[in-house]
Amino acid sequence: MENLLAHINCPEDLRQLDKKQLPQLAEELRTLIVDSVQQTGGHISSNLGVIELTLALHYVFNTPDDRLVWDVGHQSYVHKILTGRRDRMNSMRQAGGLSGFPKRSESEYDTFGVGHSSTSISAALGMAIAAQANNDPRHSVAIIGDGALTAGQAFEALAHAGDLNTNLLVILNDNEMSISKNVGGMANYLARLLSGNFYASAREGSKKVLEKIPPAWEIARRAEEHVKGMMIPGTLFEEMGFNYIGPIDGHDIDTLIATLRNLKQRKGPQFLHVVTKKGKGFEPAEQQPCKYHGVSPANSKSSGPSYTQVFGRWLCDMAKIEPDLIGITPAMCEGSGLNRFAEDFPDRYFDVGIAEQHSVTLAAGLACEGKKPVVAIYSTFLQRAYDQLIHDVALQNLPVLFAIDRAGLVGADGPTHAGSFDLSYLRCIPNMLVMAPADENECRQMLTTGFRHNGPSAVRYPRGTGTGKTIETALTSLEIGKAELRHQGEKVAILAFGSMVAEAELAAQQSNATVVNMRFVKPLDTEMVKAMADSHDLLITIEENAVMGGAGSAVSEYLRDIGHSVPVRQMGLPDEFLDHGAHKQMLTDCGLDATGIIDMINRFFSA
Repeated sequence: MENLLAHINCPEDLRQLDKKQLPQLAEELRTLIVDSVQQTGGHISSNLGVIELTLALHYVFNTPDDRLVWDVGHQSYVHKILTGRRDRMNSMRQAGGLSGFPKRSESEYDTFGVGHSSTSISAALGMAIAAQANNDPRHSVAIIGDGALTAGQAFEALAHAGDLNTNLLVILNDNEMSISKNVGGMANYLARLLSGNFYASAREGSKKVLEKIPPAWEIARRAEEHVKGMMIPGTLFEEMGFNYIGPIDGHDIDTLIATLRNLKQRKGPQFLHVVTKKGKGFEPAEQQPCKYHGVSPANSKSSGPSYTQVFGRWLCDMAKIEPDLIGITPAMCEGSGLNRFAEDFPDRYFDVGIAEQHSVTLAAGLACEGKKPVVAIYSTFLQRAYDQLIHDVALQNLPVLFAIDRAGLVGADGPTHAGSFDLSYLRCIPNMLVMAPADENECRQMLTTGFRHNGPSAVRYPRGTGTGKTIETALTSLEIGKAELRHQGEKVAILAFGSMVAEAELAAQQSNATVVNMRFVKPLDTEMVKAMADSHDLLITIEENAVMGGAGSAVSEYLRDIGHSVPVRQMGLPDEFLDHGAHKQMLTDCGLDATGIIDMINRFFSA
C-alpha cells in the first residue's frame, strides 16, 4: 500500500486526496507521532486524540488564509506534520529544532503562539474582527480542549464573541470526559442536520414570519431551545449567542468533514462540540492518558528525586502534623507533585482547573479563616495571577505559601514555560518572603520556613533533580533573612542564589573565590552583603532569573543606598526570550556555569 504521508508537504496536497484515503493517512500519522515523540519527548496522548479533527480542519478550510488557533498548543503536532514540517519531527523540542508549541516565526500556518491555555478564543475573535473590518471573508477557528475551558479568559471571550456577528468557529475538543454521553449515530445525524443549510434556511424563514407576531416568535424560540436542550448539551453556549452543534464523534472523519463544511457556510459565531479519546490508536496511551500526556526522550535518565518530588513528600509530611494545611493546584496535580497528597488527604486537596487567578484568591479566603493554604504552581503560570497575588494575598499580609515549580529555564519546553521572571516580580511586592534553595534538603527547610511564616511566602525551585544531597526527614526552619557562607576565599565574592550555588562552588575551586549561598532574595541578608563588599575587590551575583530587576539588582540597590563603591557584576538570564534546548547547554550559552563565572572574573581583572 502506497505511503500517503510521504506526499503531503502542505495542506493543499492533503486536499487533493479522496476523502476515502483519509483513514489510512490518519493511521500513518499515528505511527509517526508515536515513533518520533518517544525519541524526542513531548506530548503523545493529546496529539493522537486530534488526528482526525486536524485532518478534517485542513481538508475543509483554506489554511493558512483561514486561521486555525490551537489552545495550549501541545496538541498541534499533527498540524505541524501536515504543514511542511514532517521531516523535522525528529528535532522536536531540541536546540535549533521544532518548538513543542505553535510558533509564529516557525510557520505561516502557526497563526498564534501559545503554550499557556485558554487564549485561543480571544485570539481567534481578534482575527475574526480584523477580517470583518477588512471585508475579508476568511474564517477564524479556535480549537480548545475541555481543560482549557475551565479558565475564566475562555468564558470572557465567549461572552464577547456571542455579542458579535463575526465568522468565528469555536471547536470544543472534549477529550477527558464528555459533557454529554449523547455521541453516536443519532448525535452525528443531528449535527449534520442542525449545521446544514436546510435547517438554517427554515429557521431564518420562520423567524421572519413569526417576528411579526412577537408572542408566537418567543414561543417558537423557546420551543427550539427546549428541543435542542433535550438532545444536546448546548444551552449554555446558545445563551451566550453561539449556534451550538454536537456532540459529534471526533474520530469519524466523514461526519467531521460534513459538519465543518456546513458550518463554513454559516455566518456568525458557531460552536462545535467534538468528543475525542486521548491516546486514540495507541493502547498504552489509551489506558494511561495522563502517563503519556508528556513523555521524556527514550535516552533520558533520572539521577535522583526531583525538586517536584521533594515538595510532594514535604507536603504529605507537613500535612500529617498540621491539620489546617490545604493543598491547592491549578490543574497541575502530577506536574507539581501532589499525587500522593491527593490520595492521602483528599478532603484537603483542591484542583481548581486551569484557573490560576481563582487558585490564589481561594487560598486567600482560606487563610482569612485560619487555614494554612499551600499553592503549588509553575512560575510561568503564577504570572497569570499576579494581581491576585498582590491585591488578595500580599496587601492583606495573609499566610499563603507559594511552592513555585519550574523556576528558571525549563529546557525543551522553551520560553512559554520558562520561569524566568519570578524573582523580579516577587521581590517588588511588600510583605513577601522570597526564598531560593541551593539543594533538595534546603528546599524542604524553606518550605517549612514559609509555611510557619505569618505572612505570604514563596519558595522557587527549578525543574529536574538537584545536587543529590541526602534529604533529612525533620521539618526544620531556617532563620529568615540569613545567608550561608559556603567557602571563604579572597578578592572575589560570589553571591549565589538558588540553583546557581553549585556552579559558584565549582568556579571557586578554580579561582579561590568566596561563595555565599544567599538563600533569601527578600529579605536580603544585608549584613552578609556589606561584609563581603568590605572584604573583597569584586562582588558577583548570579541567579537563574532575568538579570533585570532580579536578586542581583537587590544587592546593587542596597550597596548604592549605603554608598558602597565595590564593583558588582550581575549574572543572570539575558533580556530576551530563549528558545528551547537542553537545560545545561542553555545555561552555558547564557554564561551561567562555572566557566562563565571564571570568564567574568578574568575579564574584570584584565580590564
